[in-house]
Formats: sequence, structure tokens, C-alpha cells
Amino acid sequence: MSESLGSGAPLPPQTTLRHRLAELRGPAAVPHPLDARALAALAANPGCRRRALLDGAGVDKAALASKLGSPAAFGQSQFAFMRGNAFEAKVKADGGRELLRLLGIEEPGTVRLPDLAAAGPEGRAARTALALREATAAGQWALLDHPMLALEVAGSPAYLEPDAVVVHPDGRWTVVEIKSFPMIDGAADASKVGAAARQAAVYVLALERVAALTEGAEVAHSVLLVCPKDFSNLPTASVVDVRKQLSVTRRQLTRLTRVEDIAAVLPEGVTFDVETCSAEELASAVESVPHAYAPECLSACELAFHCRERARLAGAVEALGRSVRGELGGLTTIGDVLAAARGEDGDAEDPTVDALRRAQALRTEALACR
Repeated sequence: MSESLGSGAPLPPQTTLRHRLAELRGPAAVPHPLDARALAALAANPGCRRRALLDGAGVDKAALASKLGSPAAFGQSQFAFMRGNAFEAKVKADGGRELLRLLGIEEPGTVRLPDLAAAGPEGRAARTALALREATAAGQWALLDHPMLALEVAGSPAYLEPDAVVVHPDGRWTVVEIKSFPMIDGAADASKVGAAARQAAVYVLALERVAALTEGAEVAHSVLLVCPKDFSNLPTASVVDVRKQLSVTRRQLTRLTRVEDIAAVLPEGVTFDVETCSAEELASAVESVPHAYAPECLSACELAFHCRERARLAGAVEALGRSVRGELGGLTTIGDVLAAARGEDGDAEDPTVDALRRAQALRTEALACR
């Protein structure tokens, strides 16, 4: 019997995975990059296989959500984007003079500014690693502007680009995050600082991989957050400890199911090709992947409104929040909860059912007294 075209030697696992992911997002679709903000959100909800697969395959979730009729209602405005770029340009002007001043370096001429240009993200990541090793071996200050770092997430590579990384003469590497929100009287909005810390923790995690292969290198677990001072455009800085965020991010990312394992159990022919598939076909493809919706997703995932609608239609208690879900134990739908509270269903010896019935009795008593 003659050999078929597919009967040759099997493809290497990584090649096979890349081919499978390309099929999932559509052969003509350009992979959507997985950035640090997306990784931080993914780490915050590691149980969501849907997001892990879509991000790993490079699917444009914003375009997918729009095609499904549930477009994302969040994102950075064009004005905020331009303001952020203008502030970053000011901080890095004249060879990073303002940034180096914040580090206590008054003479920029003593600082190495390596050229990180290379072809493609893989090339830039390799060039960044080489520049970090060279700067560490030289024992000099070095400022890496927009370096490229690589991190494997659920078996799929992600390329990350922090605003800057500073190499100290003693071999320490510090991540620099430049944000356009103000720091008033030495303090910034806690929620925004927290989001920046979670994002920076992803960069620190990626840097640790390079430092592990570089003699004398050590990654600082505190990052330099640079913001406008008060209501001016003058840069100021604050050191932010990200050890807690780093620990959480490392633990959560290791919990993610590998992308190939998720893809292996999908029905035959499933694709998320926004250009060629109808809304009905895309909805069916999305529903074939389990998700873990929570209200927190609304500020972090483009598909959150679609997942919320499906969770509500199914009466899933997850739509009420993770804390509520944890308190309800084996009651997985709102219908089950209401039936248990009314005494129509549920084990009376179950502490959760007992608490619901007592709450229902108190509610009935309160309404009767109105």
C-alpha cells in the first residue's frame, strides 16, 4: 500500500501545537499577542479554560465578542492612550535622563543604553537576554528600553514588553512601570497601583527565567512605579513591593491546564475564526470550552458580557460572585438555592440549606412587620 501524505514521521510536539492553535484562530488570522495585563487577568482566574485556550491560540477576544453580539465595554480611551505615550516619552527623553534622575543617577553618560532591535519577538527576546548578560558582566548601570521577555504559559509562549528594565552595578535587575495616573502627595489610587503591581509581577516572573541563566544576576522583587507628580507632568517615582503579587501569579499560572490538553478534548472542526464563521457557529465553538465566569471578569476579559449572559440563562450561582458561590456548597443554580430556601428541596441537615431556610424565615417575618 502506498504511503499517504500524512504517514511520514510525526511532527515535533511544539510544531503540532502551533498548527492546532492556528487552526483554532483561523489560518489567515494574525495571532493576538498575549501581554502582561492579560496574563495578570488570566492568573486571577486560572480555572477558566475558555480564556486559557483563546489567549493561548492568539484569538482576538474583542473581535470575537463583537461578532457574538456582546462587545466589551471597557478599554483605554484614545485620549488616555495618547497621554500615556506622551508621558512615557517625557520620562525617557534625552537618554532617559528623567528616569535616571529618579534612580539617583545625575550623569546619564555613565549608563549603557543597549540596542535591542532584532527580527521578530523571538529575536528581540534573545537580544534582550544577551544585553542583560552583558550589562551584568560589565558591572555598570544599564537602561533597557522596551525589552522583550519570554514566558511559557500553559504550554504556549508569551512575549512581554515592560516599559523598561534597569541593571544595577551590583547585578540587580529592576522593572520600571510608567503610568499616566497621578501620584498626589506621594500616593496614587490604590486600585490602579494594585493593577500595575500585578502586571509588573508578570515581568518579574519572566525576568527570573533569564536571571537563572546569568551569573551574578538577581531580579528585584520591588518595581519602580513612575507617575506624574500631583497635577503636573513632572515625573515622580515610588518603589512598590510585588512579592505578594509575584507569589500569587506564579502559583496561579502553574495551575493553568495546558493549552494542548484543552484543545485535545474539543469536538472535531471547532474553530474561532471570526472572519469565516457565523455568529451561531462561533457561539457553539465558544460554548464547547468550559468557562469560570465571575463578576470580576467584567473588568478584565473581553468575553465577560457573553459569559455573564450565558451564566444568567443557566441560573448559575457564579453570576453572583465567587464568595457567594463558595458559601452555597453543592447548590449550583439559583433555582436550587430558592427551592432550598423555601423548603421545597434540599437536605434539612445540610448547614447551607439550614442557613438559607432561616434567612427565608427572617425575611418573611420582616416583610410581615412592614
